[in-house]
Amino acid sequence: MAKGAKARAAARKQRDKWKSKRWFTIRAPRNPWSFRIIGETIAEESEQLIGRTFDIMQNELDGDFSKMHVQVVFRITDVVGGDALTEFSGHNVQKDHIRRQIRRYRGKVDDTVDVVTEDGYYVRFKPLLISRGRVKSSQKSAMRAKARDAILTMGATSTWIQLQKAVLDGTMETAIKDAVSTISPVRTAIIRRSQLLQSGVTGEDGPTLDEIHAEEKAAAAASSVEVDVLAAAEASAELAEVDVNTSSDAESDEESSEESTEDTVVEEVVEEPAEEADEAPEADNADSPDYASMTVAELKGLLKEAGKPVSGKKADLIARLQE
Repeated sequence: MAKGAKARAAARKQRDKWKSKRWFTIRAPRNPWSFRIIGETIAEESEQLIGRTFDIMQNELDGDFSKMHVQVVFRITDVVGGDALTEFSGHNVQKDHIRRQIRRYRGKVDDTVDVVTEDGYYVRFKPLLISRGRVKSSQKSAMRAKARDAILTMGATSTWIQLQKAVLDGTMETAIKDAVSTISPVRTAIIRRSQLLQSGVTGEDGPTLDEIHAEEKAAAAASSVEVDVLAAAEASAELAEVDVNTSSDAESDEESSEESTEDTVVEEVVEEPAEEADEAPEADNADSPDYASMTVAELKGLLKEAGKPVSGKKADLIARLQE
């Protein structure tokens, strides 16, 4: 067998891996997003999904369009049936947004801060401070220290859920800006990146996955009922239109039938005298001879006997005889 034929035969024997794969629904964490559906992914086995990350922009997640430059990262930790459960893994601010904040004659201060939360999560934050004007190196060191203290204090007194809410809604950035502004006026304070390094104690707040499934089924049933009600309303409206059209057609048919009966009555009334008029000549014709079938000589002979003139055409002769 040729080399090309062997390769084609081997390719036919190989199993198509795409046919064995199936889709999984990616859900956001239980708290604070209540297992919200954020996307889908495909895999052959559920074990292959563990550790896979999924990125989504924050405006698509919570509808805040002022955060269109923030990319939220989730990591799949467990698979239940066709649902891939995730945990919040951190966020990233787009580089083009950071690049637009930096201008000439402005000071830039950045840092990396590792925090252990109240419930044992180990998280890394990378703040970025943009001053309104030029700052000295000593001022940058003081601003960096102030920002670090603010992040450590907030992290040590907050759970991981509270901390990620503070990061996404801007509470942590506001606290850093207020702390650093005592040294030098700050134009922008950004947490340009956060990263979950190690998980801690998982909270049990929020609805369970079974409750979310029940709510989704109830919502789907309610939407189907609404669709059925709308379809029934449309069908009844169509039936009403059909009834109106049929009734109008029946009325028009009745009117046309009445008009036709009136016409027939009028025709009958008009035709009756004509029949009587026709019957009278027939009775007269029955007594008088048929002059039309006679010859001109016979008609003239009758006229001579009656003492009437015999000149003229046959019609004139017949008219004289009928006088």
